[in-house]
Amino acid sequence: MPARRKLTTFNRGRAIAWLHDGVSKCEVARQLGVSHSVIVRLNQRFQTTNNVEERPRSGRPKKTTPREDRFIQRQALQHRATTCKVIRGQLREHQR
Repeated sequence: MPARRKLTTFNRGRAIAWLHDGVSKCEVARQLGVSHSVIVRLNQRFQTTNNVEERPRSGRPKKTTPREDRFIQRQALQHRATTCKVIRGQLREHQR
């Protein structure tokens, strides 16, 4: 199964503009590299909400900041044999 291609807010806006200009849904989908159904759902959502922004998702909120995520990733890549517990300790030490 191929990976899903996520439309940026800019491309969602482009899709709506093209649809408004009379371009077919199939052609818009082809230009943006997504399926026809993605464009159909985007258009339906735009018709009801007048918005192309992503809606908030359900799920557990992140506990770490983007800066902490970068630190963890850097440590894991530089020291591949390091355990999670050691990286957690390094993160706590780094935060002080």
